Amino acid sequence: MVTIDASFITAVQKLSTEPVKGCFYCQKCSVGCPTAYAMDLGPAQVIKMVQLGQKERVLKSSAIWLCVGCETCGARCPNGIRINNVMDTLKEMALEGQVAPAEKEVYALHRSFVESIRRFGRVHELSMMLEYKLRTPGKLLNDLAWNLQLFAKGKALHLWKKIRDLDRLKELFQRSGV
Repeated sequence: MVTIDASFITAVQKLSTEPVKGCFYCQKCSVGCPTAYAMDLGPAQVIKMVQLGQKERVLKSSAIWLCVGCETCGARCPNGIRINNVMDTLKEMALEGQVAPAEKEVYALHRSFVESIRRFGRVHELSMMLEYKLRTPGKLLNDLAWNLQLFAKGKALHLWKKIRDLDRLKELFQRSGV
């Protein structure tokens, strides 16, 4: 049985600032999406389900986690809906509603990326990947041979310095609640 939440579309529109009600399901977004082949729902289907109030199904879908934010969908949309903003909003809503990410590895990489920026003010690839590997059980040694080749060639040992005004960046993170 599908649960309908009539207030869902209003909440998504307000939080994303995108005119989701304006979608007439032309599917240009889905046709152009480079990751649609891997999604359980195409971008157009996600928007349609938001319009229909199918909150639970949308927040549990892999589609919201597999969106890479390339903005192809928004560029193709005749109604100017930037679906990337909607997908980001849906991810936030899922996390706030304590809905487990459908793509746990994608979420683990995202968290590792953000933590690297929080710590160094920029991405420090080595620490980010190590943190990602620790967040994904059973994956720690998967790329060991490949990584050893990078180390041998001096490609993976770039030790970044922290940015000059890291305290200001930390303040921005704190204000944003991330």
